[in-house]
Amino acid sequence: MASSIQVAVVDDHPLFREGVANTLSGSRDIDVVGQGSTAEDAIRLARDLLPDVLLVDISMEGGGINAVRAITESYPVIKIIMLTVSESEEDVLSSLKAGARGYILKGVSARELVKIVRAVHAGEAYVTPALAASLLVDLREDRQSLGPSPSPLEELTGREHQILELLAKGSSNKEIARELGLSEKTVKHYMTNILQKLQVRNRVEAALLAQKVERGRK
Repeated sequence: MASSIQVAVVDDHPLFREGVANTLSGSRDIDVVGQGSTAEDAIRLARDLLPDVLLVDISMEGGGINAVRAITESYPVIKIIMLTVSESEEDVLSSLKAGARGYILKGVSARELVKIVRAVHAGEAYVTPALAASLLVDLREDRQSLGPSPSPLEELTGREHQILELLAKGSSNKEIARELGLSEKTVKHYMTNILQKLQVRNRVEAALLAQKVERGRK
């Protein structure tokens, strides 16, 4: 049996947030693992829980888009969906540029919300149809004009560097978990993050890259 989709919901309106959480929890394949009300909460939930999907509002303390940008940089494995009342093209485009995989207006039906969460988790992108076409064209052109990206190793968090160093020494996920006081499941999530950031296919390639960098420092 496939594991459930782990979802966290961040919105500064408790009644709405709890309604979304209850709607999603009603699906057998979705598990709501955390809730919050601020950008700081969103970043904390991303760091501590590494959910598969994170639903975030734009208009909350600290700014939803700021949270998306920070989470995407540190935890790219998390798929973020904006759930908001804003129909502003600027907000949609800013959200997508920041790294959101979906943009949904709060008038969406419960059934459609569940369907979109599943689709984004599966790797698809979603923007409310009325806003999508011109924005996606603008986003594609903007991405083509971007300059070179920084070295992938520079994008790793401190914790990810620790895990990579232990990996390079030949440690297994279980040994890394024991060494750092984490659960083995959390280490696996971090490992997925590391592979994505380093743009390598498996842990062997990640370890080789880490060893190469270490030799270059000596």
